[in-house]
Amino acid sequence: MHGGALAGWLLMALCAVSGAYCLLRTRTGTPQERSTARGEALMGFGMAAMAVPAAVLTLPEWTWAVYAAVFGAAALWALRSARRGAHHLHHLVGSLAMVYMAVTMAPGAAGAGGHAGHGAAAGDAGGIPLLTGALLLYYALYVLRSAGHLIPAGTGVASFAGGSTEGVVRGGGGVVGSGVVGGAAGGGAELTMACRLTMGIAMFAMLLTL
Repeated sequence: MHGGALAGWLLMALCAVSGAYCLLRTRTGTPQERSTARGEALMGFGMAAMAVPAAVLTLPEWTWAVYAAVFGAAALWALRSARRGAHHLHHLVGSLAMVYMAVTMAPGAAGAGGHAGHGAAAGDAGGIPLLTGALLLYYALYVLRSAGHLIPAGTGVASFAGGSTEGVVRGGGGVVGSGVVGGAAGGGAELTMACRLTMGIAMFAMLLTL
């Protein structure tokens, strides 16, 4: 990454923790929720592996073909599932972004300089600038919107970022719009959103290295 090995390790750790939490979520919930959690776990672990600093591990050349195949299949699954929820469209964008980065970072690709945790250290630009810019814009907006859902909506920041009034605690201990006293039952949903926010930031950081 631009910040060197320390930034790469931090990014890898955040993605790995997010992937592990999503993997735990596959044990509970409805079949659709478990399916969504599996897709998010795959994305988290995939980004964690991609963020390993080059000084520690140089991935074999065939790794990029495997990345492209795995996330290409994930993109097809997300496309097939898109009619069941808008979040699957986000999975589709994420999977296609991973395929795009794998193809761009593969040895022999024009402007490639190693994988996403590696390439920027060499200062080489890669990929298609217009497509990279579009993905960066998408993830910037996604991060702002996700952050808005985690910030109490009474603040100006939450309103700007698209936050809702759900989860705002009033003086009596009740939670507006959730029906849950103290908001304890909303902790899992907030942690899930925090993991999605983390992976959105990680994807944005990786795309910056192209």
